[in-house]
Amino acid sequence: MYQKEFMMEAIALSQEWMATGEGGPFGSVVVKDGRIVGKGRNRVTVDNDPTAHAEVVAIRDACRNLNTFQLNGCEVYCSCEPCPMCMGAIYWARPDRIYYAAERNDAANVGFDDSFIYEEIDLEPSKRTIPAYQYDRLTAVNVLGRWKTSEVKIDY
Repeated sequence: MYQKEFMMEAIALSQEWMATGEGGPFGSVVVKDGRIVGKGRNRVTVDNDPTAHAEVVAIRDACRNLNTFQLNGCEVYCSCEPCPMCMGAIYWARPDRIYYAAERNDAANVGFDDSFIYEEIDLEPSKRTIPAYQYDRLTAVNVLGRWKTSEVKIDY
């Protein structure tokens, strides 16, 4: 079955960088029409980029290769259940489905616990560990209103 082949590629990517110490144990591939169109390994520490999770790297690679900002008709394979950030990126990319191997609890057992992010999202913004405060809403809403009627916008 083709899902196994693509999942094994995602897991192999997770192993490659882990073996060198240049990234965490996560890999991801994006597949369209039965072929891999994007690959990603966790690059957080090597790139000094907290957003360089395997899924985000794979999405960026696939979008670049397909010359699009949406991944309709694609599948995303992840060596582990995506974290909240990656899940958000995947949803914005709009693939048809996601396959994952290890669960988030498996990742938490080895030090990659993102449960606190899920808990933080449910809190009032000003009560979070990193508090957030709203400022100058009306000015920003005005810009959004101009965007709604802009003749140069690209819907996404």
